[in-house]
Amino acid sequence: MKLLHIISIRLLALTALVLALWAFFFYRSIMQEISNEADEALREYAESIIIQEENGEALPTRPSGSNNQFFIREVTEEYANNHEKTRFEDRDIYVEETKEYEPARVYTYIYKDTDDKWQEIEVSTPHVDKEDLRNVIFSWLVFLLTAIMIAIVVVNIWVVRYSMRPLHNLLKWLESYRLGKENKPLDNPTNISEFVKLNETVAESMSRSEQLFEQQKQFIGNAAHELQTPIAICQNRLEMMLDDDTLKEQQIEELGKTLQTLGNLSRLNRSLLLLSKIENGQFNDTKRIDLSEQLTQLLTDYKEVYAHKNIAVDMQIKEPFIVKMDESLSSILLSNLLKNAYIHNIDGGKISINMSRNELRISNTGSYVPLDEKKVFNRFYTSGKKSSTGLGLSIVKAICAQYNLYIRYRFGEGRHHFIVRA
Repeated sequence: MKLLHIISIRLLALTALVLALWAFFFYRSIMQEISNEADEALREYAESIIIQEENGEALPTRPSGSNNQFFIREVTEEYANNHEKTRFEDRDIYVEETKEYEPARVYTYIYKDTDDKWQEIEVSTPHVDKEDLRNVIFSWLVFLLTAIMIAIVVVNIWVVRYSMRPLHNLLKWLESYRLGKENKPLDNPTNISEFVKLNETVAESMSRSEQLFEQQKQFIGNAAHELQTPIAICQNRLEMMLDDDTLKEQQIEELGKTLQTLGNLSRLNRSLLLLSKIENGQFNDTKRIDLSEQLTQLLTDYKEVYAHKNIAVDMQIKEPFIVKMDESLSSILLSNLLKNAYIHNIDGGKISINMSRNELRISNTGSYVPLDEKKVFNRFYTSGKKSSTGLGLSIVKAICAQYNLYIRYRFGEGRHHFIVRA
């Protein structure tokens, strides 16, 4: 996930939490203030009714246009002792003027009159419908929250993108940077001290990488000559010794084993050098390659090899698979997959090749034990075949990674499947 998205999500979550808490306390405060104002008015209204009654004045028989109502009744001492003397509550009352029930704030007060009798007075006044008020507040808060979040996202995107331009420029430069090639110098002016330090550190790091890359290329070139030549000399000497008629059978057998070991060592050395060159990006001659044409040509050469095991080959090409890569590496890629299908096959086995516009699938019979999908492309991972160096699939994986191709292995229907996708 991008840094911009992470910052936006965290800001939105924090804003939503703060606004939710603010909305809760805002609603509580509004309702408390409304209730306090109504309670104070009801208390004064009840006191005026009680005073008028105690003074013997005539009480109003109906409200004077205010929809306020009152009721006075005598209660027993037991009732007075079992109920709170002062009570405020919200409930619906019937209003004579409107002939309907309306939400109201009700004040109930129990007191002793001048005759020492317990009286209960209940006064009420129309009150705001809290549910309607809650819905209105909720609607406006949702609108406010949405507007604030949209504003935060817009402002945050603009601010972060503007502030992070040096970082984006640095990332683009790193993505386009290729070791061993001519690269543009880093041009990333900024006044932010952290980005200035980051630019310097990355530039120094890439400079050291260039030096190490050149040293590695030089080492690989030297290793190719320094190791292959002695190995070839040893192989020639052993072959000359095998022509000696005075050697005993046991000596000839031992010399043959040694010669075979040197051959394996030579192949292993060439494979390692090739793998290093691929990973170092030393194959730069890129062009459009039709893998179907290369595959057809290679199969012509491999049919004689497959005949030694009576392996049948079934090839179906629905559409040409066109890739942009080095021609020699595409040939190595296909050769290693075809060799792998032969080496790990059985006598009288089968190889199926299916190609479409974006996929190449090579399947072969063989061991009914599936390979380890996590390790099959690791270096020196083998299934026990002596003729295998354990580097063929590693080279295939490195070539695919070099040209953004995707390769995977799976086992199914008694066959081993290697799938290359664009």
